[in-house]
Amino acid sequence: MRFILIDRIDSLVPGEKIVATRSVRPEDDYFRDHFPGFPVVPGVLLVEMMAQAAGKCLDAERRPRGKAMLAKVLSASFRQWVRPGDEAQVHCAIDANDERYATAECRVEVAGRSAAQAKLFFSFLPLDKLAAGFRDDLLEDYLARQGR
Repeated sequence: MRFILIDRIDSLVPGEKIVATRSVRPEDDYFRDHFPGFPVVPGVLLVEMMAQAAGKCLDAERRPRGKAMLAKVLSASFRQWVRPGDEAQVHCAIDANDERYATAECRVEVAGRSAAQAKLFFSFLPLDKLAAGFRDDLLEDYLARQGR
């Protein structure tokens, strides 16, 4: 199983804000256990969706500080269930952004209603720690289509 929880980037201002989408597939493996008869996306995966989107927003700046990595969940709350077949729209706004850390205010919406929100703290992993030739295909393809 791949652990990519963002299907597409809808809009992006590098280092400032991003809107991304995840189409929740009924065949996603975690639905077998969470919960039989009433499948819902686990809250931890909603937080991960937000972290992946915010990380892409930070990485899009292409600063030499490295890859954005979730370091701390400062707060998180869950307001409604995200179910198989839902389209989750992830909105993130970067609050603080310097060479050592960044913070982001994020939310997940389904059909225009808030499903989850989180305040996230990121640190940066030096790029030489990643696998040689590492590429974030989703982000790089989006930026190429935008002419960046």
